[in-house]
Amino acid sequence: MPTIVTPNTGIELFYEDSGSPEAEVILLVMGLGAQMTLWPDELVAALVGDGFRVIRYDNRDIGLSQKMEGARAPSPAVQVLRKKIGFPARVPYTLRDMADDGIGLLDALGIGRAHVVGASMGGMIAQLMAVHHPDRLLTLTSIMSTTGNGKLPQAEKHAIDALTAPLKGMDEATLVAHGLNIARNIGTPDSEEFPFDEAAQRERVLRNMRRSVYPAGLPRQLAAIIDDGCRRARLASVRTPTLVLHGEADPLVKLAAGEDTARHIAGARLVTIPGWGHDLPLPLIPRVAGEIAGHARGG
Repeated sequence: MPTIVTPNTGIELFYEDSGSPEAEVILLVMGLGAQMTLWPDELVAALVGDGFRVIRYDNRDIGLSQKMEGARAPSPAVQVLRKKIGFPARVPYTLRDMADDGIGLLDALGIGRAHVVGASMGGMIAQLMAVHHPDRLLTLTSIMSTTGNGKLPQAEKHAIDALTAPLKGMDEATLVAHGLNIARNIGTPDSEEFPFDEAAQRERVLRNMRRSVYPAGLPRQLAAIIDDGCRRARLASVRTPTLVLHGEADPLVKLAAGEDTARHIAGARLVTIPGWGHDLPLPLIPRVAGEIAGHARGG
């Protein structure tokens, strides 16, 4: 299996490398509690077909990458309260650490610069790569993500409840039901244009579950998000050509968060898509792949 230890952070990351070694690299960074396999194979194939080398990887604490076993995360309520009064809680690791992981993966693979594409928490990580490692990014694409500003509209209750609900068991039926509940509550709403295919979703959940189940990592990743806070001031320094993609029907990271991201990165281009939620539905793959590839080419 392709794992590699990052020379800067010392974290073992599982990754997949597709396409020609001579092509420009697109690095895909996934979100909270999400394995790299949530980047659909169809999207990877489309980008490879467009002439790119595509690398996706599991963040630390998820999938087949290194787990931070035994590290304790503060409860979100306590962490938010302490941050408000100026005494932030200690977290197992930060989003900056996770951004450094991604840069370390490029280092380990001998890749100087890449087009970095992040979704949700992965978008936050990608933003921090652009802030702290601007020389390593050819372009930045932030998908369904945010600046982290606390005054932005919050997630719909049903969406955040589904994402953070504790598992009621580790048997296959319970895990599948849990995964389907998340897909229904944060994903693209069922419609004629984007029908909810329960059989396909069930198969996807099963495939991911059989690859890895590690609920302990989610609260530590969530703690890193809360700890990072608002990135508006830091994003003002970004000069990397930036594309912001966001769904107009996203119940988890509201459209206003994508608009805020584009507003605080100089020259960023915002593309919003009606009916799109917080996922990567197959009917949208050609559009999303086209936007990413076009941006990478300077289009």
